[in-house]
Amino acid sequence: MEPVNIIGAGLAGSEAAWQIARAGVPVILHEMRPSKGTFAHRTGDCAEMVCSNSFRSDDDVMNAVGLLHWEMRAAGGLIMSMADRHRLPAGGALAVDRDAFSAAVTEALRAEPLIEIRDAEITDLPQDGNWIVATGPLTSDGLADAIRDVTGADALPFFDAIAPIVHADTIDMSVAWEQSRYDKGETEAEQKAYINCPMNKEQYEAFIDALLAADKTEFHEGETAGYFDGCLPIEVMAERGRETLRHGPMKPVGLTNAHKPEEKAYAVVQLRRDNALGTLYNIVGFQTKMKYGAQTEVFRMIPGLQDAGFARLGGIHRNSFLNSPTLLDDRMRLRLRPNLRFAGQVTGVEGYVESSAMGLLAGRMAAAQALGRDLGPPPFTTAMGALVNHITGGAEAKTFQPMNVNFGLFPPLPEMRGGRRGRKDRYPAYTQRAKDDFQAWLAAQ
Repeated sequence: MEPVNIIGAGLAGSEAAWQIARAGVPVILHEMRPSKGTFAHRTGDCAEMVCSNSFRSDDDVMNAVGLLHWEMRAAGGLIMSMADRHRLPAGGALAVDRDAFSAAVTEALRAEPLIEIRDAEITDLPQDGNWIVATGPLTSDGLADAIRDVTGADALPFFDAIAPIVHADTIDMSVAWEQSRYDKGETEAEQKAYINCPMNKEQYEAFIDALLAADKTEFHEGETAGYFDGCLPIEVMAERGRETLRHGPMKPVGLTNAHKPEEKAYAVVQLRRDNALGTLYNIVGFQTKMKYGAQTEVFRMIPGLQDAGFARLGGIHRNSFLNSPTLLDDRMRLRLRPNLRFAGQVTGVEGYVESSAMGLLAGRMAAAQALGRDLGPPPFTTAMGALVNHITGGAEAKTFQPMNVNFGLFPPLPEMRGGRRGRKDRYPAYTQRAKDDFQAWLAAQ
């Protein structure tokens, strides 16, 4: 049996390889790291998490991301399995020890007899064979040129930013305190999963002034891409209004200062554990394009972080994605070259979970083809089905932008009331319908 070839061993490529091998089909997984690195990656491990260590909400009843977690677990997903194994306390979110997680994914793939990992950069798109392109947002220049040559169109660019990481022992816990928002979580560890740094109004205003005045990384000439709204640099948010951060990542609601319970903070900066040892914390929502020197100066204005030591500073990188509604069919194949499937963030989904889910689908579809069968996508009443339906035809091609999974992509339930008040009934109905339909799709295989 001819193997399926996958280009890229990120989250999507790793998940695709796992699904193909579990179907009994051999896989060759091509990854250019560590021989050729990128500015954002630090290792040669598979499924390295670059921007954050969070898979976001794990609530599979009231949240579309949590539902996507549920579907991936139901499908025997490697990414969810390893995320669960290396989970860190994060309130209602699924956060992981990112280094241990990536190492475990790599070990699982290397231990699978049907998977061969090759350390090599691929710069051409083959004319034949069964291939999946899962190169993610940091596709190499050579392969990006090949994609442009085949599609006849430029990939669409946008910018993503990375948040800084702080050494835990440099956080002043006489100022900061441990608490998850609204004390979420069933255990004490979950209820104290975040470190909180409070600001009064004067401190907040000074912080915003410093953000706006700080030196920023400038784009290269000709780079006109925008940002993905779900990952805006904090200084861009501040430019949209002085109160924007206070109603976003710095909102003080659901938190009580353990040192001064009678004082209500004007704003709160939260840090989330980044490794199992609890020695590293990332500043939640603080992705930035400030220059390194400015970052240390501005972030040390945060009460509790005045002596902070940084294990990693933030940064910004250019992403590329296809105009998938015009280029891909519902089997995630390139219409002009159906031997090529695309998966992951390059398809126009945004987020670790969404990228992994597209890898899972592409892998199952490629395995079915190798076995002489055809596999269609799940019903678009499911999280995976709604997402793939959106990127391969449901979205308006002229205004296509990266998309997270959300209930707005699902077909409506006409008997359910709309608006905020209807969510408590509508969202559980969406998720129950999705689970039933996803299980039926799995059973049919």
